[in-house]
Amino acid sequence: MSKAPETPQDVAAAPADAEVTDTGLASKVLQAGNGSEKPGSRDTVEVHYSGWTVDGKLFDSSEERGEKISFPLNGVIPGWTEGLQHMVVGEKRRFWIPAELAYGETPSRPGAPSGNLTFDVELFSIEKAPDAPETPKEMTAPDDAEKTATGLASKVLEEGDGGEKPGLSDIVATHFTGWLMDGTLLESTVLNGKPAQFKLDQVSIKGWVEGLQLMTKGEKRRFWIPEALGFGENPPPGAPKGNLVFDFELLDFKAEPKVAEPIAAPDDVAATPDDALKTDSGLASKILTEGTGNSRPVATDEVLVHYTGWTTDGKMFDSSVARGEPISFPLNGVIKGWTEGVQLMVEGEKRRFWIPGNLAYGDKPSRSGAPSGTLVFDVELIKIGG
Repeated sequence: MSKAPETPQDVAAAPADAEVTDTGLASKVLQAGNGSEKPGSRDTVEVHYSGWTVDGKLFDSSEERGEKISFPLNGVIPGWTEGLQHMVVGEKRRFWIPAELAYGETPSRPGAPSGNLTFDVELFSIEKAPDAPETPKEMTAPDDAEKTATGLASKVLEEGDGGEKPGLSDIVATHFTGWLMDGTLLESTVLNGKPAQFKLDQVSIKGWVEGLQLMTKGEKRRFWIPEALGFGENPPPGAPKGNLVFDFELLDFKAEPKVAEPIAAPDDVAATPDDALKTDSGLASKILTEGTGNSRPVATDEVLVHYTGWTTDGKMFDSSVARGEPISFPLNGVIKGWTEGVQLMVEGEKRRFWIPGNLAYGDKPSRSGAPSGTLVFDVELIKIGG
C-alpha cells in the first residue's frame, strides 16, 4: 500500500482556466504527455487514478493501492469515457465530473459516491479495439426473410453443417453482434475476441432462445428481433428498448451434463436474513467471500461465473459448480436479478442472492421448465469480460 495522494486544493470546483466541454465536463492538464494518439470510445486503457468527493474525501485510488488498472472506455462512467479520449499516453489530467456524468446524485450502486466528483488520471497505455463489424444494410427484415409465428425474422448468411439443432436446455457457444435500429453497435463478442457460452433456457431475450434453436453448428444467421422478443418495454438497466438486429454464428452446443449429486441448500434458503443488503427493486444479497478485484461490471459487460440456484424449499434446479464448468454470458441478457446483482460484485467475490419472482422467471413462468417464485443463487464472479 502506498501513501494516499494529497487532496487537490481545487477539489471543490473547477478553476477558471479549466477546459469545459459541452457536456459540462471540466479538466486541466497536470502533466504533458509524450504520445500523439488518443484512445477511442471502445479502446482499452491502462491508468493510475485517484478520486475525491467535492468535500475532499478520497473514495478510491489505484495509486494508493500501488496497482494500475485497465478497462475498456465504454465500460465506465460517462465522464471517464469522454474525458480520457482527450488524453495522450504519459499525460496526467484532473477532471471535475458533474454528477450526471458520474454515479448521479442518488447512486443505484451500493457504495458509489454521489454528486460531483474530482479525479486525477494518468494514462499509461492504449490498446486499440478491433474494427467494429459492418452494420447491416437492411435494418428491417427483407421480404425473403424467414418469419415465425412470434414475429421473429431471420436469414441464413452462411450455411452450417446441416445436422442437429440445439434444444432449450443445451449449452451453446456463439459469436454475436447486435445493433439498434439506427445502426448503433450494441454489443459484439467478435470485438471482445471471445465467444459467449450460456444455457439457452437462462437467457431472457426470447428472440435469442427461439432463434438459436433454428440453427445448426457452423451456421451464421441474421435475426430481426421485435421489441417483445428483445428486452421488452421495460428493459433492465443498460439494455436498449425497441427492435434489434443480431448476427449470430453458432460455434457449438452440447447437452447439459447430468448432475450426480445436488449441492446442499444453504441454511437461509427459505427466507432473506436480516443482515442481507437490500436494493430498491427487492433484490437481497450477502457477501460470502470477499473479492480480489477493484472494478465492477456494467450491464453491457460479458461475465464469467460459477453459480448454483435453489428454490426456497431447498431444491437445487441448476448449478455450473455441479457440472464443473463455469459459464459466460452478457449481463443484460439474463434474468433481471442477475443483471442488477452481479453489477454489485468484483472479481473473485462470491455472493448469495435472494431474487423475488418478478426479477427472476415470475410466479407463473411462461418458459417451460423454469423455476417459479423467489429463487436463491450463490454466484462467484470469476472474470469481467468473459
